[in-house]
This record gives sequence, structure tokens and C-alpha cells, in this order.
Amino acid sequence: MSQTSVQKQSSPETAAELDVELRKVFKVFNGETAVRGVDLSIRRGEFFSILGPSGCGKTTTLRLIAGFDMPSAGELLIQGQPMNEVPPYRRPVNTVFQSYALFNHLTVWENIAFGLRIKKLSASEIDYRVKEALKLVKMEAYANRFPVQMSGGQQQRVALARALVNRPAVVLLDEPLGALDLKLRKEMQVELSNLHQDLGLTFVMVTHDQEEALSLSDRIAVMRAGKIEQIGTPTEIYEQPRTPFVADFIGDTNLFKGRIESQDTETLEMITSSNLKIVIEPLESWDVTSIKSQEMIVSVRPEKIQLTLYPPAVSTNYFEGRLRHVMYLGTHVHYVVELMSGDRLTVRQPNTNGSLPDPHTPIYAHWAASDCIALQE
Repeated sequence: MSQTSVQKQSSPETAAELDVELRKVFKVFNGETAVRGVDLSIRRGEFFSILGPSGCGKTTTLRLIAGFDMPSAGELLIQGQPMNEVPPYRRPVNTVFQSYALFNHLTVWENIAFGLRIKKLSASEIDYRVKEALKLVKMEAYANRFPVQMSGGQQQRVALARALVNRPAVVLLDEPLGALDLKLRKEMQVELSNLHQDLGLTFVMVTHDQEEALSLSDRIAVMRAGKIEQIGTPTEIYEQPRTPFVADFIGDTNLFKGRIESQDTETLEMITSSNLKIVIEPLESWDVTSIKSQEMIVSVRPEKIQLTLYPPAVSTNYFEGRLRHVMYLGTHVHYVVELMSGDRLTVRQPNTNGSLPDPHTPIYAHWAASDCIALQE
């Protein structure tokens, strides 16, 4: 089936506008291919995230950019310069690790100055740069402390300062907030975003946290089994996923598989194997004259589904069912609805009045045809 989602087309970047390029990059470990022909173009000053489940190849991709691993095939360029054979210490990048990798026997000041001393800069230059880096991350008062005397969030700031003090072209972030508790992680997300905007550097982050990627990134690459499934802005990735994997991995979704049974000038009707009739609005790019009888997978996001205790005043995409699970989550409520067809829906609605229906309550679920996202298999 032809592509059924439209992604905003960007004008091709010139080499001068790109900080990182991967061209058909492969990485093989002991006969196992971890990265499979990855193509990436990361723009100068961009906050770019590589997102995916464990084992998808995202960390290997970051290590290839850093120089800790070398490509088995393909080209890797940083600021237009080939990097395939360039060791890590000669690349204009610095990495912030999830574990922070601070030296516990050195003070904060000494940790930040370590790389500059290796480069044999003058004492006055080192002092100026370290103070500048401490100011950027608001850690001036902690210069003489040791890492063990600080919280996880403070250690994270020191790790960032140590990466920034070398004035790299690209900052690589390997699950940078993964070791922090939820509240502190939220705070550090805001600080990381502000720091990126203030510095104007290119940030490349690897994460498995979808919310983190959506909230911080200018663009996201979603990886699966060593390949990139989709690249786009957070809005494009969430609202216009191209594949069932992307739709399911980025947030929650309800997936329906069926076959197009009929169409008119404005809508298509898909019948699932459980005999649900789902009406879809075709995109302008579709050839509706040849789409009949084709198989299709449709995604409907939980927040797009409405629940009512009585039959809604709509003629399509409404189904009777029973509540099977109700979970109160503060700002919103998570429902699981079992339709009469046996299909189960995940529904998320804002918490408006605090009163929740009981499980097993008869209920109707409905959504608009425009809320159906057709996907490629």
C-alpha cells in the first residue's frame, strides 16, 4: 500500500548547515549487526534525540558519533569532515554519560579542569574556562566539593560542565537523566532545554523515554532493530506516525487491522476481523479509486476517544462496551473498555470532576474519522 501519512518536507540542508552526518552506516559486532544502514543529518544548533527500546542500536549510534566505536561500513562526518578513522579525543564532541563518570577523588573544579589539563592549556586559560563552565550550570558554590558530597542532580550539572568546558561543536547525551528520580528529572529537563537554547550548540541525546524526547527535541529519530523507522519533529512523530511500531512506541495507541470495504469522496470504511466498522478520512495524497479491498492498520490515540453513558449523537465510529478497568492518575483518568466485539480500547480523559464510574458500567466509546491515523505495515 502507498504511504498513508504526510510528513512536513524540509528543504535540503547544505553541508554548512549540518553538524553530524551518517551515510549508510553499519556496525557489526561478532557477526551481529547492531546498526543497519543508518542515514542521519543533524542540523547545526539542533536538539536531536535518538529514541528506541533497549537493543535497538541507539547507544551504538551515539558511540559511533563519539568515536568509541568505528563504523563497519558507511561514512560519518562531523562539520563536514570525515571521522571514520578519527579517535575520540580528536573529534569536536564531548559525551555526558548516564553514570556521570566523575572522578570521586577529584573536586568539582578538578573534574571540570581535567580535560583542559590533558590539552596542556595555560593555568589562566583553564581557570577562566572552568569558572565559565561552572557559571553556565549554576555550580559556582560547589567548586571545592567532591562528587560524593553532592546530589544526583548536582553531579549531573558537573558532568555537563565538564563536557561544555572543552567548547565542543556537538554535545552527546547518553540517557543523561536516567539515574534521577521523577521530580528531579522533570526539573533537569527544563534546565537542559534552557542550557541548549542559551548555548546554541548541537545536542544529540539517546533515550528510551518518549516523554523526555518529545519535550526536549527539535527532531526525533525512532530506531528499531538497528534501523531508523521515522525522523520528524515531536508533533510529526506523535500525530503522524508512519508505522505501527512508531505509533505504539510513542505514547499509547489503539491499533486496528482490517480491509477497506467501501469509499466515497470524503471517507473510507474499514472492516476489522472482529467486524468493527471504522470510518477514516483519506488524505489528499491517497488514490481512493484503487484503495478498495486493501488491508490497512489504523491507530487511534487514547486521548482522542470520548466516553459516554448513553448512545452519542453521531452516526459513525461509536461502539458499545463495558468498562473493565479504571485508573485514577491525578490530572487524568485511564480507562480500559471492552467492546461488544471483544476488542479492548485504552482511553485517557482529563480529570474534570473527580467522580469515576464503576468497572463493568455499560458505556459507549466514539471518535472522529479525522482522529484515525492510517499506517504502513
